[in-house]
Amino acid sequence: MTNVIMHGCNGRMGQMIAGLCANDPDITIVAGVDTYTEKKNDFPVFETIAQCEAAADAVIDFSSAAAVDGLLDWCVEHKVPVVLCSTGLSEAQLENVKKASGQVAVLKSANMSLGINTLMDLLQKAVKVFAPAGFDVEIVEKHHNQKLDAPSGTAIALADAVNEAMDGQYEYVYDRSGRRQKRDAKELGISAVRGGTIVGEHEVIFAGTDEVIEFKHTAYSRAVFGKGAIEAAKFLNGKSAGFYNMQDVIAGA
Repeated sequence: MTNVIMHGCNGRMGQMIAGLCANDPDITIVAGVDTYTEKKNDFPVFETIAQCEAAADAVIDFSSAAAVDGLLDWCVEHKVPVVLCSTGLSEAQLENVKKASGQVAVLKSANMSLGINTLMDLLQKAVKVFAPAGFDVEIVEKHHNQKLDAPSGTAIALADAVNEAMDGQYEYVYDRSGRRQKRDAKELGISAVRGGTIVGEHEVIFAGTDEVIEFKHTAYSRAVFGKGAIEAAKFLNGKSAGFYNMQDVIAGA
């Protein structure tokens, strides 16, 4: 059994994860943290992590960038591993994450979906076949009309996976409207679509002469990210200090 603290428990993802945990016999939420404490939950809720005294095997964080520094300090002090899912962290905060991982287990990933992280492995194998054969690489991502950032962090993570496999040969191109020139062989185009209620869709295209290979992942609900976070928390239970990602979860390292 893995006992977790849900940091950001009354947000959309926090409530979804609470529902998933309620139906999972291998994990339970022993406490929640949220600035909004009026909502009724099946576990005690604290306004700040500093007020929480619950014993836990891990923390799942789906809160905000502003709350991450305090969370990391608490996790280091109490030696509790953390699955860090909040986005929009500054460079200084990312450095703090790395520093904290020297004292406690920290798992951070651009996307918590098991499918996306498996896709990254597949892309690294595929590009080693297709790139030497002259295939161009393009990424198209689609999200709902309320998403603030573009391209998505997941699109960048997919591009990074491809680029890492090719020793950093590619240059990311986000907008071709200002250039009138042929596509360079070492370009990696990343396009963003925003509309409606699209939860998340990522397509990686390998376009060669007379043939196209496409890898596509579609999230139909945010539950896929919650399920990934839960598996990550189970994985971190009992892990020693270090910086982990979803690739480690998939590998069962």
